[in-house]
Amino acid sequence: MSHPKSVQAFIEEIPSWDDGDHLAGPPLSSMQWLVWALATAGKFFEGMIVFMQGVGLPLISEQFSLTDIDKGLITAATLAGILFGALFLGGLADRLGRKPVFIGEMVLLLAALLVAALAPSKQVLIGSLFVTGLALGADYPTAHLVISESIPAAIRGRLVLGAFSFQAVGAVLGTAIAAVILGAKPDLDAWRLFYLVPVIPVAAVIWGRLFLPESSHWLVTRGLTAKAEKQLRKLLNRQNLQLQSVQVESESGRPTRKGSWDQLFIGKYLRGTILASLPWFLQDLSTYGIGIFTPVIISMAFGKVSHDHNVASIIHADLIGARGTALIDVGFLIGIAVAIVLADRWGRIPLQVIGFIGCAVGLFLAALGGGGDQSTDHLVLIVAGFLVFQFMTNFGPNATTYLLAGEVFPTRIRGLGAGFAAASGKVGAVLTAFFFPTLLKAWGTERLLMALVITSLLGAVVTWFYRIETKGLDMETL
Repeated sequence: MSHPKSVQAFIEEIPSWDDGDHLAGPPLSSMQWLVWALATAGKFFEGMIVFMQGVGLPLISEQFSLTDIDKGLITAATLAGILFGALFLGGLADRLGRKPVFIGEMVLLLAALLVAALAPSKQVLIGSLFVTGLALGADYPTAHLVISESIPAAIRGRLVLGAFSFQAVGAVLGTAIAAVILGAKPDLDAWRLFYLVPVIPVAAVIWGRLFLPESSHWLVTRGLTAKAEKQLRKLLNRQNLQLQSVQVESESGRPTRKGSWDQLFIGKYLRGTILASLPWFLQDLSTYGIGIFTPVIISMAFGKVSHDHNVASIIHADLIGARGTALIDVGFLIGIAVAIVLADRWGRIPLQVIGFIGCAVGLFLAALGGGGDQSTDHLVLIVAGFLVFQFMTNFGPNATTYLLAGEVFPTRIRGLGAGFAAASGKVGAVLTAFFFPTLLKAWGTERLLMALVITSLLGAVVTWFYRIETKGLDMETL
C-alpha cells in the first residue's frame, strides 16, 4: 500500500524504477484519455450548432417570416440558454458532483435538438434553442472541471485547450456540413437537418460518459475519502493507493463543505472573479457577433447575387456566405492550435493580452474594408481582417478566458466560479446576437466593427490590470 497522499500528488506521480530511470512526465491512463475525449464533446457540439445556426438563419427567416426582433431572438436563444445553464446548472457540479451533471446535460441536449428539428413555429424553435443552450452552458464549467481535476498540472493547459479547440472543429465542420447540405438540398427546410446532424453523436457521448469516474478532488471536499480512493483507482488504473483525509476550511477557519455565491465577491477571490468574467464578457461581444454573422456579412460584401426576394436567391446568397465563412474559420483552428502549444510555455496572461490586441487589429482591417465599395481590395481587407481576428481570438482570449475560469477558484467553488465567468461571457454573446442584426443595418459594417475594436483593447487592459498567472500550478495549490 502506498503512503497516504493527496489526490493531486497521486495524479502528478511519475513512475520510477530501481535503476533510476523514470518517465519524462506523468503518464496518462486510458481512463484519463477517455475523460478528456468525452469532455471535448460539449465544445464540439456548441461550435457546430451555433455556427450552423448562422448559416440556417436566412432560411428560418424566410420560412417563418421573421422580423428583425425575431431574428435577434433566434440567434440569442441558444446563447441565453448557455448563460443560464452555465450560471445555474454548472454550479450543480459543486453540489451533486461532476459526473451527474456531465451526463444530464447531454440528455437535455439530445431532447432539445430533436424538438428544434421538428419545430412547427418560431416560438417552439426559440424555446428549444434556449434549452439547447441550457445544456451547452452546463458543460462550460463541468467539462473544464472534469479534465483539470483528472490530469497533471504540467499539461493541464494543453489538454483543457485541446478540448476547447473542438469548438473550432465543430464550427468549421458545422459550417462545411451546412454548405454541403444546402448544395445537395437547396430548399428552405434544409435548416432542420442542421439540428438532426448532431443527434447520433450526442447519444454516443451520453453512453460513454456513463463509464467515467467521479472527481476524487470533489469527493474529498465532501469528506468521502473512501469513495475518492475508489474513483481515483479507476481513473489512474492503480490498485494500491491511499488518500490523506483532508479537512477543508473556510476563510474564517471553520470547516466547510459547501461553496456559496458570496465567496466569489469577497476577499482574495474577487480579483479572480473579475479576471475570469469581465474579459470573457468583452471577448464574447466580438467573437459571437463575428462568428454568427460572418455568413451575412460575407454575402453582403460579395453581394453579386440577385436582389429578387425569392427562395433561389436567398439560398444562393446563403451558400456564398457559408462557403466564405468555412474559409475564414480556418483561422479559428490555427489560432487554437498555437494556443495549445504555448499555454503551458508562455502562460495564460501573455496569450490573452496579445490575443486581444490582435483581435483589435483584425477588426480594424475588416472595418476598413466594410467602409468602402465592393471592389476587390475592400473584399480582401474584409476577409483578411476576419482571418486575423479568428486567429488572434483563438490564440488568445477565446481560449484563455475558458482556461482561466476553471483555474482561479478553489475546488469547493470551482463550478460556481467557472459557471459565473462563462455566464458573464454569454451576457456579451446574447447582447451581440440580439442587437447585431439591428446595429448592422443602422450603423453599417464599418462603425459596428470599430466599436468592437474598442472592446477588444479594453479586454487587454482589464486582463493586465487584474492578472493572475496560473501556469504550472496544480489544482490543490490553486
